[in-house]
Amino acid sequence: MTLTDSSPGWLTLDAPVAVWIGLGSNLQEPERQVRAAIGELAALPESHLQAASRLYRTAPVGPPGQPDYINAVACLETRLAPRALLAELHRIELAHGRRRDGTRWGPRILDLDILVYGDARFDEPGLTIPHPEMARRAFVLVPLADVAPPDLAVPGVGILAELLERCERDGVEPLGGQAAGVNLSAIKSGATGYLEERSKNNRGK
Repeated sequence: MTLTDSSPGWLTLDAPVAVWIGLGSNLQEPERQVRAAIGELAALPESHLQAASRLYRTAPVGPPGQPDYINAVACLETRLAPRALLAELHRIELAHGRRRDGTRWGPRILDLDILVYGDARFDEPGLTIPHPEMARRAFVLVPLADVAPPDLAVPGVGILAELLERCERDGVEPLGGQAAGVNLSAIKSGATGYLEERSKNNRGK
């Protein structure tokens, strides 16, 4: 892939690439946080939201006593290079109130991770692609299977269908009554309302 400097100042690719993003939240109305974040992914520059998985309630990994998570996976087609995309994901997290204090696997208002970035592999400070833990995480693989083909090759990791077969799925349940994929129009509308409300609250402080 070839990187270029585009007019808005983004480091971009010469052609779009398929990217899968993991989303998770277990604080401050987690379902609403994840739905809003999916809508914000749809508004990223040089990007197009292709699909979003069902929302799943999942058991937390990490320190005990945490609330359950809501998890999902979204598929983007983007020309943003990995570092530029990561910066955008961090910006969305920050807008939701996420503060990075170095705690591993603790409660999160919003967590956005690059899971798979085309056929690329990266191992740099602060950015490893594919996500290094995804092969062992049902809360990633199950929603990923909603929006990715079974024969998706996760570079250096394996084929999605085979990874799913080896993964224990206990503690990962779809939210009741959902079809296989969320309504993107409703997601975007909900995200707009969420951001307008947040803006009003911030002005009132």
